[in-house]
Amino acid sequence: MPSAINAAVAQQTAAGSVPSTTISTTTEGVGGGTGGIYSAIISRNQPIIRVKEKTYEELHKKCLEKNILYEDPDFPPNESSLFYSQKIPIKFEWKRPYEICENPRFIIGGANRTDICQGELGDCWFLAAIACLTLNKKLLCRVIPHDQSFIQNYAGIFHFQFWRYGDWVDVIIDDCLPTYNNQLVFTKSSQRNEFWSALLEKAYAKLHGSYEALKGGNTTEAMEDFTGGVTEFYEIKDAPKDIYKIMKHAIDRGSLMASSIDTIVPMQYETRMSCGLVKGHAYSVTAVEETTFKGAKIRLVRLRNPWGQVEWNGPWSDKSEEWNFINEAEKIRLQHKIMEDGEFWISFEDFMRHFTKLEICNLTPDTLEADKLQTWTVSVNEGRWVRGCSAGGCRNYPDTFWTNPQYRLKLLEEDDDPEDEEVVCSFLVALMQKNRRKERKLGANLYTIGFAIYEVPKEMHGTKHHLQKDFFLYNASKARSKTYINMREISERFRLPPSEYVIIPSTYEPHQEGEFILRVFSEKRSLSEEAENMIEAERPSRPSAKAREESEEEKQFRNIFRQIAGDDMEINAEELRNVLNNVVKKHKDLKTEGFELESCRSMIALMDTDGSGKINFDEFRHLWDKIKSWQKIFKRYDTDHSGTINSYEMRNAVNDAGFRLNNQLYDIITMRYADKNMNIDFDSFICCFVRLDAMFRAFHAFDKDGDGIIKLNVLEWLQLTMYA
Repeated sequence: MPSAINAAVAQQTAAGSVPSTTISTTTEGVGGGTGGIYSAIISRNQPIIRVKEKTYEELHKKCLEKNILYEDPDFPPNESSLFYSQKIPIKFEWKRPYEICENPRFIIGGANRTDICQGELGDCWFLAAIACLTLNKKLLCRVIPHDQSFIQNYAGIFHFQFWRYGDWVDVIIDDCLPTYNNQLVFTKSSQRNEFWSALLEKAYAKLHGSYEALKGGNTTEAMEDFTGGVTEFYEIKDAPKDIYKIMKHAIDRGSLMASSIDTIVPMQYETRMSCGLVKGHAYSVTAVEETTFKGAKIRLVRLRNPWGQVEWNGPWSDKSEEWNFINEAEKIRLQHKIMEDGEFWISFEDFMRHFTKLEICNLTPDTLEADKLQTWTVSVNEGRWVRGCSAGGCRNYPDTFWTNPQYRLKLLEEDDDPEDEEVVCSFLVALMQKNRRKERKLGANLYTIGFAIYEVPKEMHGTKHHLQKDFFLYNASKARSKTYINMREISERFRLPPSEYVIIPSTYEPHQEGEFILRVFSEKRSLSEEAENMIEAERPSRPSAKAREESEEEKQFRNIFRQIAGDDMEINAEELRNVLNNVVKKHKDLKTEGFELESCRSMIALMDTDGSGKINFDEFRHLWDKIKSWQKIFKRYDTDHSGTINSYEMRNAVNDAGFRLNNQLYDIITMRYADKNMNIDFDSFICCFVRLDAMFRAFHAFDKDGDGIIKLNVLEWLQLTMYA
């Protein structure tokens, strides 16, 4: 069979009778992740087709037509949906609402914060976010579609919508709920026959794989999943002086807000203090107001305990004497109630004294299509840290930090604040790690994450080049996240002069693999995109045609070659292996066990111009020249003479050899050629370069018009990939 690569290089032959199917590819951006080489290569040009799942409307209609109640095959009523790390000592019964009580209802008198009472699950963070959600009816209707009922067209099926990493997803469930002694085990409403909050909790549990996955968390996480918003996080002891104003504005513009009291001692988790507040517990902030008390203005904060009970008993609590000095009209405005419902007022000073954390989830344009509460420019970038390639850790690890994904940020317009003397652009960066809660049952925990922002040198403005190690050794960051922290998302506001910057998101430790989403919000025009090298290879200069004297090494080669090749002076892959390994043995400074047969087959494919499966001495000498140049590069990076280089150094080695690749291709090289310790030995190193050299040569041969795009029919595609 003719050599596909060199037939392409030498003749650019087209196939004869071939199906008309074509595959398009380009050197300007190989898309996809590293979930599979072929999807990584073609997914940007050929979208992956997935089988469409049935929608809520289709499933609902089918159940009504068949007169059956829906049973969710993906979240069955058994222990797998409850817990993954423990066995429960008692048996829960899964029941539908009509089996729990008479006259069940989805929502009674509107969904409000008194409908949420925490059950036997440590998800107060989630319930506090629901209470905040009920204050914004537009958002509530987005998350909880209100066209659902236990009366009209009831079929045991319900659905809820959550924002997940840039997209809104519809989560469909049946209405079987875990009970014990005919009582709901987890979240319930204060009214026994109201079920929207219990079903919302079930849908959120399904989204994360189980109810247990909801144990423990930050309210910000659920707030963002309800809104697609971005959270700002304050340690109250370090809060800015105008924090009351910030809270007031947040409430006024529809933001969701929650607060909590830290506990250092695990035994004090969700422990009630003498003042009625609970340590290690999340509260919803439901109002921020000012009133007049004894002739002076006083600032108040209204909070709600997700338990639906246990309230603050200090000044301004439900029954405190302060209310005796407030007139009835003002009490009505402040919705003052003497009721054990978990909601209470507290003075702003007492709030600041007792609480330790404040979380504010600001709404963004994609929260609701018609929502004009804020005008943000939003850039969303999805990325991943890949062990051995792009999981470089923080700035404390200079050898690998530069390999992290890099995102160019162009700040194009300065703020128009007339009081600001500086020419600056205000923006907010939010880094969110993906799927860690869902993967808890596999042992995943939240990584400690952060980011740094560097100004790009003027001579590199407008390029997309990945900044190299030396840049970070000699340049300080212009801004960075205050700390690295193990939260799902961290965010920070910045003010920098208009210019071009690069954002480096990373885990604190290197080698930690995971996916993330990086969002940049600005009130003025900006542009954020991943920094990627143009994919290209330096064209080797043609060898000089003038005669030159054969070196001593070449004379040795010719003798060995003649002995192995025989009269026809051509060798196959197995014979090439013998020649190379004979020579490599003499290089005592190169620690290697020699070349594998598979590597030699690739070398034959690279140099075989006539498709014979063999190469002659001139072809072999040309191959050896290449191997020698690659060998020098290998020695440069094998500083400890171990016979291997690590996968991070491979990026520089590839660059030194004249190949310009992007992150996805570096990921593929690491997967294909590195061992379990992320090291690449000499044989794999050469094999990789042989493959790169061959595929670039073939591509350039097919790219007749030089536009960086080729079309291959199936035969050509298979010839290229099978023989390479």
